[in-house]
Amino acid sequence: MANIAVYLTCESLRMKTTLDIKDELLVRAKKFAKRSGKPLRAVVEDGLRLALAQSRTSQAYDLPDFSVGDPDAVDPLESLTWQDLRNEIYGEPSTR
Repeated sequence: MANIAVYLTCESLRMKTTLDIKDELLVRAKKFAKRSGKPLRAVVEDGLRLALAQSRTSQAYDLPDFSVGDPDAVDPLESLTWQDLRNEIYGEPSTR
């Protein structure tokens, strides 16, 4: 695992952090930087921008409806209190 020091600047705030990057990934990034004529810092920044942009555009998972039974049927659990429902779930005798 290789350590790479990164200087972060945000307007008047300037700080330094160290990232642990797998050796193979760092070697590939350095080769890419050399081929593209960019400094390693710019390659890392581009990668972060891509990752952050992708996370913004990803959609929430839409849970498929696997309901069973008749949707118009009366729900026998609907009349239970939370305590009765808990008792029903955990197999304890009903208080009703």
